[in-house]
Amino acid sequence: MLKGIFAPIPTPFLDEEVAYDKLVENLGKWGRTNLAGVVVMGSNGEAPYLDEDEKVELWAFTRKHFPKDKMVIAGTGQESTKATVRLTKRAADAGASAALVVSPSYFKANMKEPALETYYIEVADKSPVPVLIYNMPGNTGVNLSSGLVVRLSTHPNIAGVKDSSGNIVQISEIISGAPGAFSVFAGSASFLLPSLIMGARGGTLASANVVPDLCVKIFDLANEGRIAEAREIQKSILSLNALVTSKYGVAGLKAALDTIGYFGGLPRRPMLPATDSEKAEIRKALEKLGLVR
Repeated sequence: MLKGIFAPIPTPFLDEEVAYDKLVENLGKWGRTNLAGVVVMGSNGEAPYLDEDEKVELWAFTRKHFPKDKMVIAGTGQESTKATVRLTKRAADAGASAALVVSPSYFKANMKEPALETYYIEVADKSPVPVLIYNMPGNTGVNLSSGLVVRLSTHPNIAGVKDSSGNIVQISEIISGAPGAFSVFAGSASFLLPSLIMGARGGTLASANVVPDLCVKIFDLANEGRIAEAREIQKSILSLNALVTSKYGVAGLKAALDTIGYFGGLPRRPMLPATDSEKAEIRKALEKLGLVR
């Protein structure tokens, strides 16, 4: 059963190329936290900007340099079923424990529930590792309904879902309708505690890159029934979470990492880096959390 807090890590670049020396430093720091694992090539990893071979090399490198008792989940979703199956098999060969599969979206007008259901079933049938459904309507423009996810949750090789919709009703309906072994993950720290209270098994959170142990503390306190304490931590990270997700996205996340001593660096073009004023705003949020002085 998949559970805990995962960080969907950003990809460090120097001169547009993957900076593996910086990545190994970051992995060492994340590895010393209480994270359950990392996601490599999720949205925060700038997955659409990397080619297939780059992705495979990143998965293999991360698995080699990350603690063996922590999971490495690979983001393998592509636009075609064939390409997703091929990349998922390569991820498994590179050492990934599971595959996070975002929904196809380029032909979104044709991505009705029958097409999406068939897509996930075919990928799961052929995947050598467990599949996690990834619902990211903010990026894809496609929302995977609770009914669709509940139907898919009965597949023996579909282990869970990362839901980044922010729709707590939808998340609750999935938790209510899916089998007990199916793991529902909050896709943002902004609704981590509400999801956990409803029965989510954890979160895959951009903020977990920056404040991993605070996110883990919310998870632990919620599981211990110490909701009032968890609520205070949840409230304390809301501002930072907004800055590194909905407001400034990957560029904001990288700026936050640079500020606290990790390597964030620049996004791969055409994405622009955070401006000086945006960095100053992010720094203030980090100061309030006591992460910088």
